[in-house]
Amino acid sequence: MPTDGGMSLRSESHADERSATRTTAFAGGGLLLVAVVLAALNLRPSVTSAGAALDDMRQALGASATWAGALTTMPGLCFAVAGLAAPWLARRIGLNTAVAVALGVLAAGLLARVLNGPWVILGGTLVASAGIALANVLIPVVVKASFAARIGLITGVYTAALQLGGASGSALTPPLGDAFGGWRAGLGSWAVLAAVALVVWLVATRGRADATATARETPDEGRSLLRSPLAWIVTLFFGSQACFAYIMMGWLPQVLLDAGVSRTGAGLMMGMVSLLGLPTSLLVAPLATRRGGQSWWIVGIGTFGIAGVTGLMLAPSAAPLLWSILIGIGMSVFTLAIATIALRARTSADTARLSGMAQGLGYLFGAAGPFLFGLLRDLTGDWTAPCAMLLCVLVGQLVFGYLAGKPRYV
Repeated sequence: MPTDGGMSLRSESHADERSATRTTAFAGGGLLLVAVVLAALNLRPSVTSAGAALDDMRQALGASATWAGALTTMPGLCFAVAGLAAPWLARRIGLNTAVAVALGVLAAGLLARVLNGPWVILGGTLVASAGIALANVLIPVVVKASFAARIGLITGVYTAALQLGGASGSALTPPLGDAFGGWRAGLGSWAVLAAVALVVWLVATRGRADATATARETPDEGRSLLRSPLAWIVTLFFGSQACFAYIMMGWLPQVLLDAGVSRTGAGLMMGMVSLLGLPTSLLVAPLATRRGGQSWWIVGIGTFGIAGVTGLMLAPSAAPLLWSILIGIGMSVFTLAIATIALRARTSADTARLSGMAQGLGYLFGAAGPFLFGLLRDLTGDWTAPCAMLLCVLVGQLVFGYLAGKPRYV
């Protein structure tokens, strides 16, 4: 018969095993979070670094304005096309492997685009954008599968890292080029960050296939969301906020310049608009997801954007800094658009489908925004009609965002 001492020793042993298991699980989850953050940091520099080096690239290559337009338009279109393929890829090879493939493709594209002339740069940008598009869709699925109890917090951290990566691409590419010998080195440096993210991702997801591969294990893997009204509502919400963001990123500096702001001032205000999303993402997403619905959070943040664009339209030179601040806060609704994708789906498989639909079609809608905004400016000769068009988009964002924020499932 076991003695009391033996039972005590076994109890202590079981307690130690449980403690070790909890510690291992915590460490694994912490490393996965680091991998998610590193992946997010890589999903915008490909785009913003090219914009920062565009003048040097054109001069060195003798490239035309048409080529520059193709270079800057291609990522948005690729986000749409490749994003729609992401759920299929996750079902075929598994979610963890699909994200690893996305990061590998991104690193290869970033490296390839600095090896030769204009057409190689376009090809490398296409490859890098395809990697970004896949990861854009799949990372929210990882959040849903592995951090279901902390979707708001992790989504906030993820979107803050996205915005930080975008700002870093713009700010750091010129000095990196100066330090390492030109614009090719400046652009190519971002391949190193992608390679680091890939290595950390492979280490963090080793042995975690069962935790995050549910997108290919569900029996209804062939179900389409194209007939789901809620899926279309989420898609239109995502697309309208993407349209707003793309227009502001492309045209806000020029609107500010025409309002009398100096070129330096316009650049600083644009940087501030990008950075305002960081604290908002970290604060709003966890608060908004504590309750069942996010409708009024979405509406509340959206009204800041409407106020800022209204100010630009009616009195652009009266308070350009204030209008920029309001627009920056309004653009931070992006974090809730990402959170909504995970919150409106019950399973990881449905999250993958909804993410592919919302981001694939949403980015396609968003990519048309800057073109229409510029076309209206050319047709009318001022910014009133373009801003009025943007206000219509923002009203749609409020309506669809309010409906998308209601607690229900596709």
